[in-house]
Amino acid sequence: STAAMASKGVSVVAPASTISLASITRMTLSTKQLELVIRTSCLVCICVLAFAIRLFSMLRFESVIHESDPYFNYRATMMLVTKGYYEFWNWFDHESWYPLGHIVGQTVYPGIMVTAATIYWTLEKLTFMVTLRNVCMLTPPIFAALTALVAYFFGCEMRDRRTGLTAAALMAICPGYIARSVAGAFDNESVAVFAMLLTFLCFIKAVRTGSNLWAAAAAFAYFYMVSAWGGYVFVIN
Repeated sequence: STAAMASKGVSVVAPASTISLASITRMTLSTKQLELVIRTSCLVCICVLAFAIRLFSMLRFESVIHESDPYFNYRATMMLVTKGYYEFWNWFDHESWYPLGHIVGQTVYPGIMVTAATIYWTLEKLTFMVTLRNVCMLTPPIFAALTALVAYFFGCEMRDRRTGLTAAALMAICPGYIARSVAGAFDNESVAVFAMLLTFLCFIKAVRTGSNLWAAAAAFAYFYMVSAWGGYVFVIN
């Protein structure tokens, strides 16, 4: 027998079929690992590209808040951070809609202000030396990278991983989205597009799996989008 021959010092050669099967198994595992590394690297590069391509205006010119609406959102965020949510909600702003002014809490979607304030408070708790203006400046590029990541998982859910990478790449370089999410464009769409895609993703996962957890996540994502942008009607329609 093979065991007896091995005990007597006689070399035993495994059958060719066994060797080839083992080598094929090892090759398959290494191929899967290589595919995972390549896919992860591509996804990381796409997210970095989505973030970096939106910094050109800040690097080429200077660190400023663009346009009137983003600047009003920055002022509202400053009020939220310094005075608290109650004062922010009941704040009558005399400087906008001049000379009439308006009550901020009844006329704005506070999602982007609360998001930037939460990021600022978190970084402050972690003892990072940041200013609120820089947080508001970089919130759109950060959420653009997160949107590309959500687009990847959305594409994977709809078809496969290659579709996910394609969706993430297209979202990263989409000119219409870049125009609304460059550094300094502190406007509602910069976070609302992320919330919209996240709502679609969680809703599809909830329908396909029947999970209450995914259903709750879809409801939370939709609530976040409603609080961030009036375009939430695009979802319910």
